[in-house]
Amino acid sequence: MEQLVAELKKLLPLKETTVTGDIVIIAARKPEMLVYARVGDIVRDETRKEEWWQVTLHLLSIPLQTVVWTLRTPQFTGQEIFTMGGEGRFIKAIRFDETSPAPRPSPREKTGQGKERKTGLRVVK
Repeated sequence: MEQLVAELKKLLPLKETTVTGDIVIIAARKPEMLVYARVGDIVRDETRKEEWWQVTLHLLSIPLQTVVWTLRTPQFTGQEIFTMGGEGRFIKAIRFDETSPAPRPSPREKTGQGKERKTGLRVVK
């Protein structure tokens, strides 16, 4: 499991924190899976003395599924690998760039003299 987590950390831009609305990567040994999920809610589990959270995850799989896992902060922020039913699990939020992509030119651009000129695309029959 440690090797898989090390590879994920190399391949993906990961965040240090996890908040509602984040997209997370979930890795598991058994059943063997690597799946994305959206964090729906993070609510304090008041039934426990220690700080545990009920984390709602909307698995982006087919079919779509919603699960609620009771986890500690280091577990749902990727600070530690944990077990469920004796099998290793890892969750960490993915960082997406906040900048928007550069705007694309319209199919017809205006030239400096106010005339339209065709750009790259054309209909071929």
